[in-house]
Amino acid sequence: MAERTYLSVSALNRYLKYRFEHDENLQTILLKAEISNFKRHSRGHLYLTLKDDTSQISAVMFAGNTKGLNFEPKDGDKVIIEGHVSVYEPYGTYQVYINKMDLDGIGDLYLAYEKLKAELQKQGLFEDSHKSKIPHYPRVIGVITSPTGAAVRDIINVISIRYPLAKIIIYPALVQGVDAKESITKQIVRANQDRYADVLIVGRGGGSIEDLWGFNEEIVARAIYQSRIPIISAVGHETDFTIADFVADLRASTPSHAAELAVPSKQDILKYLGNMKTRFMVSLNQSLELSKKHFLQTTRNHYFQHPEKITESKKLALMYLEDKLNAYKPAKRIEHLQQSIMQYQIRFQQAILAKVKNKEGHYIQISQKLDLVNPLNIMQKGFTIVKQSDVLKKSVKDIDTDQSITVSFYDGDLDCNIIKKVVK
Repeated sequence: MAERTYLSVSALNRYLKYRFEHDENLQTILLKAEISNFKRHSRGHLYLTLKDDTSQISAVMFAGNTKGLNFEPKDGDKVIIEGHVSVYEPYGTYQVYINKMDLDGIGDLYLAYEKLKAELQKQGLFEDSHKSKIPHYPRVIGVITSPTGAAVRDIINVISIRYPLAKIIIYPALVQGVDAKESITKQIVRANQDRYADVLIVGRGGGSIEDLWGFNEEIVARAIYQSRIPIISAVGHETDFTIADFVADLRASTPSHAAELAVPSKQDILKYLGNMKTRFMVSLNQSLELSKKHFLQTTRNHYFQHPEKITESKKLALMYLEDKLNAYKPAKRIEHLQQSIMQYQIRFQQAILAKVKNKEGHYIQISQKLDLVNPLNIMQKGFTIVKQSDVLKKSVKDIDTDQSITVSFYDGDLDCNIIKKVVK
């Protein structure tokens, strides 16, 4: 009778963990569930139970992954999570290890995001081989964003400080709401038709997944992919990536970061010019010294080999040549070149200062014009905006009396029921 081999409990648990971790279906899972038995460890780890109507499973979210949470979890919350399943060897229990967790209100959006991401990745829209390099010294920067948001001001400020020689063209676009995708796409197409810009910055400030959804639309992704102008995505949400980030030629974490990536720093340019000046002067000095030595050696060898030819006239000629050589000695030549370089540096600094002043004046004019047409400033005078089912209404004829309306003032909104409609 063959001897039977017995496993230890540790070996069994280790084997089960191996099987779990090598099952592709368990390494990336998406779950919708309700939180119960929620506990936060002193070290920041989250321990909870995920349940539905008939089943439950233990779960843990380690402290390093909780940094991306945009809500405070509690018992009863409906959530959607991304993670993997594995075995906890000491107890022989399996549980969900959570990488990401959001409230279930955005669950459908997240699933749509993952689906589109997988489709576009399969079609090759994310491949590095299709991405263009950002020019080192762009003359014109195109910015596609809201003309009244903080993002456009940050971009203008950074570019004006780092590289005031560049011009900025604002392509105003809606970056939030149902019309955002068409607006962003339209401006990308327009910028490519104009062909003024050497690089485009496309983005907005941070927000929720609903706020950023315009940058997760397929129409926007394909417009970025088809752009002949290199595009830097600048959606201000450092922890999460939008579809636009994957397709763009370069991704920035914030609009300010995008501006830094789009242009060089004038300090770096001046440092580079200084290094080039030093290398040029060293090379010139070496070249002149070699030429001087060669000339003197050749002349001396000639007369030493033929001393009979050294006459008074030859001596005078030699003295003339030596005087002429002294006039072109390296020290004087270097001094002249140093003066020329200093003049170029002064002219460069003056051009930068003039450009900064011009940009500052232009920026002030633009800011004043934007303030004049800023809807919030107009609304402070007593005007309001009326929407019904999130659709802007411009006439009382367009109002449906069976539905409520939202009246937006400059400092808040009113949800109103319609008692009577009078058409003039």
